[in-house]
Amino acid sequence: MRYFGFLLVFVFVTSVMAQEQKVPDKALCSVCALKGGESELEKVRAHSIHDGKAYYFCSDGCKKEFDLDPVAYLAPVFPRPAPAFVVETLKGENVSLNDYKDKLILVDFWATWCKPCVEMMPNLEKVYNAYSDKGLVVLGVSIDEEKDRIKKVEKFVDKVAVSYPIFVDAKQVPAWHMFKVKAIPALFLIDGKGQVVAQWTGKVDHKSIEAEILSRLDKKEEGEH
Repeated sequence: MRYFGFLLVFVFVTSVMAQEQKVPDKALCSVCALKGGESELEKVRAHSIHDGKAYYFCSDGCKKEFDLDPVAYLAPVFPRPAPAFVVETLKGENVSLNDYKDKLILVDFWATWCKPCVEMMPNLEKVYNAYSDKGLVVLGVSIDEEKDRIKKVEKFVDKVAVSYPIFVDAKQVPAWHMFKVKAIPALFLIDGKGQVVAQWTGKVDHKSIEAEILSRLDKKEEGEH
């Protein structure tokens, strides 16, 4: 028994040492890839093991950020239940996910200071106009946090002239926290069963979003016949 116990410890230590030895000189930083769209390999300065898989980072800061909330940086799983979020209209009224039951919902987390978010909005307006009569709902959720955010968002919305509803994420537990958003724009497509079926982060080609929406609407129409 002692020999068997020693053998188990030896195998474990050897396995850990092997993992340490396999750390590459360069790799894609798991945090920078999500938050900044980084696609170049960077010098590995730290790494973590999560669920038996290694993740590499360009700095100790990125490693610490990952370790605080690893799930937010993992490859998304589809379908998965959407958080039961509540946001506020610009008039202070509560709106929840349940208010859009049986609809195909595209939630766009954005901010007035986010240039890629602003660039995305006219394209989201086109998508909304093209498919809203087929059951698509687009919800623009501002994550601006300043005290005067309502006035700032109202002024901004008047300027960009979008017709889909705009909300502020002002609850004690913001919706963007519930969705584990680490970079914006962050878009989530939620089907009529309340399941997240697709998501996008950063500067995204709106045509890929439109293609996913169209495929979901087509499936819905096929199911109704």
